[in-house]
Amino acid sequence: MTKQVRVKETDIIKKFTAYLKLEKGLEDNTVSAYLNDVRKLSDFLSVEKISLRNVSDNSLHQFICTLQDIGIQVRSQARIISGVKSFFHYLELEGYIDKDPSFLLETPQLGRKLPEILSTEEIDTIENSFDLTKPEERRNKAIIEVMYSCGLRVSELVSLKISQIYFQEAYILVEGKGEKQRLVPLSQSAIKEIKSYLTDRDSVPVKRGHEDFLFLNRRGTKLSRVMIFYIIRQQCELCGINKKVSPHTLRHSFATHLLEGGANLRAIQQMLGHESITTTEIYIHLDKSFIRQEILNHHPRNKQLLKQ
Repeated sequence: MTKQVRVKETDIIKKFTAYLKLEKGLEDNTVSAYLNDVRKLSDFLSVEKISLRNVSDNSLHQFICTLQDIGIQVRSQARIISGVKSFFHYLELEGYIDKDPSFLLETPQLGRKLPEILSTEEIDTIENSFDLTKPEERRNKAIIEVMYSCGLRVSELVSLKISQIYFQEAYILVEGKGEKQRLVPLSQSAIKEIKSYLTDRDSVPVKRGHEDFLFLNRRGTKLSRVMIFYIIRQQCELCGINKKVSPHTLRHSFATHLLEGGANLRAIQQMLGHESITTTEIYIHLDKSFIRQEILNHHPRNKQLLKQ
């Protein structure tokens, strides 16, 4: 028989914290990690309007699929699942729920190899390694910053147009898979690098049909996907970063750093373009202020600015 009393979630979390420390004897760092995992689940349930008492195994599978969709590494997924399972085991143990919905939740196999993640320090090292006395190097720094700050696919980056950049509103309009459009907040760091590069771009003789593309090669045509791979790998080698890095690594780093910073899963999904958005207007109306605030609050680039 469950405790059919209206216990506040904050009170349950406090008791769960005490349980982890006193009964399980876990270290503070481990307890903190478990609580972060529970908060991620709580955010997801809140968006889906599901109460703790009504969580089903299907709800939890949906939560895990969300983690997979935004590119969270298998090892991180396994850790989050472990924290969630401990939480529901506690709820069943204390009689808050009749049945543990996480009982059949499977932990992903850790043998699967996903792309490397770069730390914010490694990304800073890469950006600081460019020789800014050279126009191409200033362009390349802007490329890295835009990919990392906005979580773009390489195809989205090479197709990004000047007319899709809204400096005053600090947004870019991205055309993703299936020609779906989404608005992505633009950090002040990215705006600074783009504006610096645009000065150089004005001196490039642009080929017809490429006038609106943001990033151009020296021949005045838009950059290829292969060229972006080359730029990133060359710079990583120069910095002594011995990881298998690709443009997608920056996208995975973007999602991982946001998640670790406490951003809402739904916001990250939409930033990455995994949501079905029929028109830009509907997207703007429903989510623009919410998503922008999530990125401002949780992306490392914006958190650095807030401290200044």
